[in-house]
Amino acid sequence: METPYPKPITPAQTRIGWIGIGVMGSAMASRLLSAGYTLTIYARTPSKALSLQSQGAHLANSPFDVAKTSDVVFTMLGHPSDVRSIVLAENGVLSGLNCGGVTVDNTSSHPALAREIFAAAREKGCWSVDAPVSGGDVGAQEGKLAIFAGGDGGVVEWLSPLFEIMGRATYVGKAGCGQSCKIANQITVGGNLVGLSEGLVFAGQAGLDVRQWMESVRSGAAGSMVMELYGERMIGRDFRPGGFAEYMVKDLGMGVDSVEEADENVVVLPGAALSKQLFSGMVANGDGKLGTQGLITVIERINGGK
Repeated sequence: METPYPKPITPAQTRIGWIGIGVMGSAMASRLLSAGYTLTIYARTPSKALSLQSQGAHLANSPFDVAKTSDVVFTMLGHPSDVRSIVLAENGVLSGLNCGGVTVDNTSSHPALAREIFAAAREKGCWSVDAPVSGGDVGAQEGKLAIFAGGDGGVVEWLSPLFEIMGRATYVGKAGCGQSCKIANQITVGGNLVGLSEGLVFAGQAGLDVRQWMESVRSGAAGSMVMELYGERMIGRDFRPGGFAEYMVKDLGMGVDSVEEADENVVVLPGAALSKQLFSGMVANGDGKLGTQGLITVIERINGGK
């Protein structure tokens, strides 16, 4: 079967497809355009593609049409069901991808689905990489995302010129491992967001200046990337999404609620279960489309706030 290795990735000869142009996806695709790559994109709502089109992206009519004219197709979608529909459906990415082509899924999705896509890609002489990301909208805009890549190590290495435009990729193992890495990442981030929210609420109710409190602790053990990304936003009531709160419920659920059939070890995650419950509270309050930093509103409500 043909592999992509003999043909190095360059703006002059590598055609890129992109599907999923929300907050994160549009910023990532924009960086590839700025680096000189030719992009063909698909959007279920074409009006959302106008900004990327103004940068030179070409709009296609279907995932099939994107794949047919691309060497590498990226997907950055909301849910595993979206990935299945866009990649595996009759008119999906794999149906149009030419032999030796690669599909890269940046969605936070399920490890089992990543393995299914990898097997389906190999059957037709193509490759797939599951490469979910972390770093929020700021990381996407600045090209500083952490990228967790699972699949064939050689293919991941071949893709490095593209990954380097978006951030720093780490090869974490076979197909599905990228998604498992992201779930573990979200478990950690969720716990950090709970702690930061509670720290800010406690400091405020104790009569402290919350900005001064954050400045005083950020260089110590309480400091974290979560604090750097979201602390000021929480204080300033800026809940614009870098990642939706409802997606955190999805991500944590894949760790807390599901045990893969092939996995004989049940992992008990009490902290992640609490984080999921609190983010579910955001969704129940009608705030699922707010950024994850909006978790502080749930802690405020528990303590008698609005």
